[in-house]
Amino acid sequence: MRFLDVLLGRTRPVQPNLDVLFTVPSAADTLQAALGFAPTGAGAVCFKAAEGAASTQSQREIGDLLSLDPALETSVTRDEFGYTWITCRQSVVDIPALMTGLHAVNATLADAGFGSALLCTVLGFRGESDGTPRRLGLVYLFKRGTFYPFAPTGGQHRDSQLELRARAALSGDLPIETDLGRWFPIWGAPVP
Repeated sequence: MRFLDVLLGRTRPVQPNLDVLFTVPSAADTLQAALGFAPTGAGAVCFKAAEGAASTQSQREIGDLLSLDPALETSVTRDEFGYTWITCRQSVVDIPALMTGLHAVNATLADAGFGSALLCTVLGFRGESDGTPRRLGLVYLFKRGTFYPFAPTGGQHRDSQLELRARAALSGDLPIETDLGRWFPIWGAPVP
């Protein structure tokens, strides 16, 4: 951090470490052992799509890259806020392969100069909480380099207790976002 930044109270953004996505398979094992939540085989990358030839070329490269894995079914959607979601689904759950695909999407966009447009990557889980079927998303914040759990319950409600239990279970496996104010709800996400 520079001297002037310190004086003015500014912070520099954390440099994302996309390789941390490869630690998610062991974290998924921890989540399953501690809370009974199993991966669904679905994950998505969210970004603000830019206009122009470079953006179109990047999305084409992503599609070509992901088509190399016949076990991944991919789709591209836009949410109500104008964000683009590239979703990958597997019929047979293989978390390391899924994380490789999601890492490739992030890296392709970052390498093409669209790193500042990346918002998050999310991986879906299913299980039970208090005897009720629940969904849980493990969200990686690109600009923070941290993860947080997101547990939607329907409508625009979330299970905060489940999120805190997941945080406790995963704290030894992943860099968890410490600022709960940054645990943004991702209501329109195609995953979890």
